Amino acid sequence: MHMAGSEREVLVLYYSHHGSVRELATLIARGIEQVEGISARIRTVPKLSTVCEATAPAIPDDGAPYAELRDLEECVGLALGSPTRFGNMAAPLKYFLDSTSGQWLKGSLSGKPAAVFTSTSSMHGGQESTLISMMLPLLHHGMLIVGIPFGETALSTTREGGTPYGASHVSGVDGVTAPSEDEKRLALALGRRLADTAARLAR
Repeated sequence: MHMAGSEREVLVLYYSHHGSVRELATLIARGIEQVEGISARIRTVPKLSTVCEATAPAIPDDGAPYAELRDLEECVGLALGSPTRFGNMAAPLKYFLDSTSGQWLKGSLSGKPAAVFTSTSSMHGGQESTLISMMLPLLHHGMLIVGIPFGETALSTTREGGTPYGASHVSGVDGVTAPSEDEKRLALALGRRLADTAARLAR
């Protein structure tokens, strides 16, 4: 993704275990960059380990760089993505959000638009509860939640993922099923809507 210094950036922050959420993040970033004057900054978070001595490299072996708190301060909007863990976001993403008290005190995210996205292995794997639970810390930060309106016709035709609460994907039990055309369209639409909202609010 291009990072022209003169452009405003929307942060696409995600955690992905098998790659499905990462693929959604790429689609949302593509939608963001369809809006003039807005570009996507893609970041991830490291896995958590129960072994206290275990450390992750400072730079991931592949994929997006790890997020820093300044990414939140510099962005004009945020797309937050996670796989579902028992109807909630995964621990690595929650751990990162739990470290944002300083940004909450400063109001770094207040008034900025946000969107959420997720992937599950099964159709009824808790997509909507995960998306809603991901909104809670964003609301505490004073962010403005952007969903997918039913004007996006794919929302009415999808037989896989896709909800009014945010983009989603059903990855299958093995976690490798590619996003369907409807899932792709809705992820792109969410990215565009988030970026358009950010552009309007940042004027």
